[in-house]
Amino acid sequence: MKREKRIEENERRFDACREAVDGLLSALDKYEKCLGDLSRLTDYYGSGTWLGDFEADEAGKLPPDLKRGVLSEDGVYNMLENNREAEISMLRVLTGLAKMRME
Repeated sequence: MKREKRIEENERRFDACREAVDGLLSALDKYEKCLGDLSRLTDYYGSGTWLGDFEADEAGKLPPDLKRGVLSEDGVYNMLENNREAEISMLRVLTGLAKMRME
């Protein structure tokens, strides 16, 4: 029975890791494809153009049906902060992998 239990435990690990790795590959592919947009969004948010667009929205100069999440005061900032945290997390994971491989 010990052998069967060991196989079952490792089968659960295998299934969980396979699902995680497949999801990670998909997420990284999607993330990599948005890096150009992320860079342009960072430039826009840090520019006077964003401020002008924000002020135009505050003054009611934009069409009411225009989607404008990019002009929320916290929306872009929070997304950029989440991106920074994701970058740190990726570095932490990669560092941990490198250490495991060196042992």
